[in-house]
Parts: sequence; C-alpha cells; structure tokens
Amino acid sequence: MTDSCDILISGGGIAGLTAAAVFGHAGFDVICVDPAPPITDRDAEGSDLRTTAILQPGQALMAEAGLWDRLAPEAAALQIMRIVDAGGETPTPRVVRDFNAADISDQPFGWNLPNWLLRRELSAHLAGLANVDYRPGTGTTSLFTRTAEARVGLSDGSRVSARLVVAADGRNSPMREAAGIRVHTSRYGQKALALATTHPIPHDNVSTEIHRSGGPFTLVPLPDYQGSPSSALVWMERGPRIQELLEMAPATFEAAMTERSCGLYGPLKLASRRTVWPIISQWAERMAGERVALMAEAAHVVPPIGAQGLNTSLGDLRALYDLALARRDGLGDAQMLDAYHKARHTEMMVRVRGIDLLNRASMAEAQPLRDLRAAGLNTLYSLPPVRRTLMQMGLGVR
Repeated sequence: MTDSCDILISGGGIAGLTAAAVFGHAGFDVICVDPAPPITDRDAEGSDLRTTAILQPGQALMAEAGLWDRLAPEAAALQIMRIVDAGGETPTPRVVRDFNAADISDQPFGWNLPNWLLRRELSAHLAGLANVDYRPGTGTTSLFTRTAEARVGLSDGSRVSARLVVAADGRNSPMREAAGIRVHTSRYGQKALALATTHPIPHDNVSTEIHRSGGPFTLVPLPDYQGSPSSALVWMERGPRIQELLEMAPATFEAAMTERSCGLYGPLKLASRRTVWPIISQWAERMAGERVALMAEAAHVVPPIGAQGLNTSLGDLRALYDLALARRDGLGDAQMLDAYHKARHTEMMVRVRGIDLLNRASMAEAQPLRDLRAAGLNTLYSLPPVRRTLMQMGLGVR
C-alpha cells in the first residue's frame, strides 16, 4: 500500500511534532512517523525529564500555528539569564552577572516547559488536525528520491509518496543517512544529569548557569511543584563523575547538588528521578538533499547551553515553513531546498562552533584557565553594546 502526502516528517520528537503542527496549520497534508510512541507522563519510566526554553522567535512561530495557547499555562517565564563563575579554590560565586531581557525587549527571553509535557500537548494538538496523520510506533526504513517526489518505506511495510521529506529523526537520522549526507561529530567525554528539584528560595524567573569545571550546572525555572519553588536542573560533568552522582543515595546527592549550586537557592531537594544524557556536538555537511530537508538534531547537535538546541531547530522550521508558503507549487524542489540550505547552514555552523567553545571553556579544570574564563565574563558584561548584541544573538534576532 502506498499513501501520498505533501510532507512526510520522519521523527516525532518535539521538533518533529512542532513541524507537523506548523505545516498542518498551513493546510499541507502531513504524515508524521516515529518508531517510539511518546511518553507523556512525568513519572513514567523513560519519560524525558529535560526541559526546553522556548525563546521569543520560537514562541511566535508556535503562536502563529495555534499551539501557544495550550502551552502558555504550563510555562515558566525566563526574565533573567544569570551567569555565575564559581571557579575559584572553593565552590562559591566570585563573578555573578545578570542578562535581563528588559534591556532588549518588553517580553521575557523565553518560556521553559518540560519535554514530557511538550510531547503530551503537541500530540494532543495533532489529533485535532484533520490533514495531519500522526503514526507513533512506525518508523522510516528506506528512501528513494526522484526529481518530482520521494518514496519512503515504513517499518509497518507500507510506503509513502511525498513531495518533501523532513528529517527530524535525531542525531542518528535514518533519513539523513539514506540521503547520503555526511556529519561531523565532536565528543567531550561528558554526560548530563537531568532532573527536577525544589528549593526554599524562589527562582524569581531567573535561569542560573554556574560554571566551575566539568561543564555548566544550570537551574531553569519551572512552575511550583507540590507547593515549593521548583527548577529543572541540567548538570554536565565528565562521564565517570556523572556515574558517581547517579549512584549516590538521595540524601548524599542532594548535598552534592546543593554544594555545586553554591547554595544560591538554599538546600536543593530531588523532585524526580535522575536521568542521564550523552553530550556531543555534531553538524551535517548540508541541510538538504534531493527532496529531503534536515532539521533539528538530524542537522545539528549542541551541548545544552544557552537554550540553543530546540531554538536553533525552530529556526530551521521557520525558514523551511516560509519557503514552503512562498513556493507551494514547488514544494520540495531543488530551488526550494537550495534556498533552505543557504538560509540555515552558515548560521547553524556559527552556533555549533560558538556553543562548542563555551562548553570547552566551562569544562576547564586548570586554575589559570578558570581565572581567564572569569575575566572574559567580566569584560563582555562591562561593554553594554557587546552585552546587548550577545543577548540578541542568543535569541536569534537581529
């Protein structure tokens, strides 16, 4: 059996589901597939306890597609990005600098939402779109392209004919591999713990990124949990240290994360299980092939610093969406996909390399390098035009 559609989206993560909603809202016939059904319960085994800070441009795209109204009640605003250098002899703050969204905008930098909740709400939204066929539990297995269409084999034995294939199927993307697009990968020997925590001192919509060694320790605001202020924690360290932290008894772990947080929010308490994620940088040589567009982690992977991961993905989606609207008759043709590559590849490379440098600086263990990092933070912050430009670049606006 062969089905046909305008756009086949391979991948049902947050980026793929958002793409299905955006293109479906615009009237395109969409099929979205993913080999794993989404886990949409916070405490279910295998749920994604990471969070995503959706920055202003991504929020605008979601609002345009009718998504934001259902997400907004669950979101925590990010008004201030606080950078703390605690790289001295003891784990105490020695440089604290706040980047306030009010300096460049009348809105917060962004809004933070748990990944499991995003999947739940996006899946529910797709169920209400008659022109979107969402097939969790079904993956892509093969790709054959011609100048006029792509034919994709699915794991249930069926096939789909599409004018455009959007590969949003992760860092090991089967559609990218089938399209013959090469990737370059950097490994750091790092992993990240992701979990939810509560604390007695309110976060006041401040996202706090603490640098010492091994990688950043980042607390991102969440709505209150069981009556207490709550934050999402991403704690990046070298692999062996992450394993130690994962195996600690809860009370011992809570003491370790409170110390690493410099006590800025008081004693931190576990409010979820601990999950571990590998850290790499990766980029594709091209953003597109014949009838195939790469987006999200199929095109680029960065360490979780500065909320750049999904927001770079939403930048991909915005560019692809605008081109699709402008060229409905030429959807997926060589002209459209060449324009997409040119629109996204250079910016994607700048962001991947920039985040790579920030991560390597945050990993520094030698005291002279940590001192140099602190001096650099002070210098950048003391120059208002530079500080403003950095905030605008982080948002992805000009």
